[in-house]
Amino acid sequence: MEPKPAVSGDRSTPRSPIVVMGVSGAGKSTIGAALARRLGLPFMDADNLHPPANLAKMSAGVALTDADRYPWLEKVGDWLAAHPDGGVMSCSALKRRYRDQLRTQCPQVRFLHLTGTRELLSRRITARPGHFMPVALLRSQLDALEPLGADENGVAVDVGQDVDDVVDSYLASSTSACDGR
Repeated sequence: MEPKPAVSGDRSTPRSPIVVMGVSGAGKSTIGAALARRLGLPFMDADNLHPPANLAKMSAGVALTDADRYPWLEKVGDWLAAHPDGGVMSCSALKRRYRDQLRTQCPQVRFLHLTGTRELLSRRITARPGHFMPVALLRSQLDALEPLGADENGVAVDVGQDVDDVVDSYLASSTSACDGR
């Protein structure tokens, strides 16, 4: 199936940065890149902003601490702030305080929280050879996950569907929020 075309002139196009968030295996990079293409916006994968020490820890099966994450989240926030007219960032953003840190740098950021069953997420992680995040860390991520609060600008979408359907669901649920831009 061909990806749907970009709709950059469409009223549903968000004009603020979007963070595609969730645990490992949720499809943040795949969905984020598809959403960016659809909207004609720049895309960045936050994994590319991790310092080598963070990647080494995760590859060894060691969960990152908040101290490890803080400078990384600063880089993510810098990228978001540099794209006030829209951009898509894939970033776990598992805890409210991490999202608060991103909002400090980019108050208008919106979130797309990708959700899925533990079984689906495990299968996806196991199926990606050579990725730094082992399936052993999924439990710690699920334990750390704090879903979006009612006061947070974002929506949750189940990833147990095709990529275009996830993007469509997000765009349909965010259209009314974009009308006031």
